[in-house]
Amino acid sequence: MTVTLGYATAANGDLDEQLAELAAAGVDPRRIFTDKTTGSVDKTRAGLVALLSYARGGDVVVVAAIERLGRSAAEVAQTVADLTGRGITLRCLRNGLDTATSTGRVVARILTDLAALDVAGPAETAHRA
Repeated sequence: MTVTLGYATAANGDLDEQLAELAAAGVDPRRIFTDKTTGSVDKTRAGLVALLSYARGGDVVVVAAIERLGRSAAEVAQTVADLTGRGITLRCLRNGLDTATSTGRVVARILTDLAALDVAGPAETAHRA
């Protein structure tokens, strides 16, 4: 059975706009995981960790925007790779990404490759030096 899950996070703690977008997209408010981040030293995103732990193959994860999935491009790409690698569909409302489509899968693959480059990049640079 396919379960649709949502994720929202905001640095200023104001999640209302994202929650409204997720609800308008049909995500049950009881299935939305959230994080309210601040400038604190603790960078743990308990809501994202819980979502990733809860989601199973065949589920759909909906976010307002792809950048909500990480604090850096590499982290976003790694999260996308994790989701798609486990057979979880990702829908990004503002970005138009939907990994249920062939175009969405291509974009997700590019993001995955970029994450791999980001990890390999420093090692390759050191090796050439």
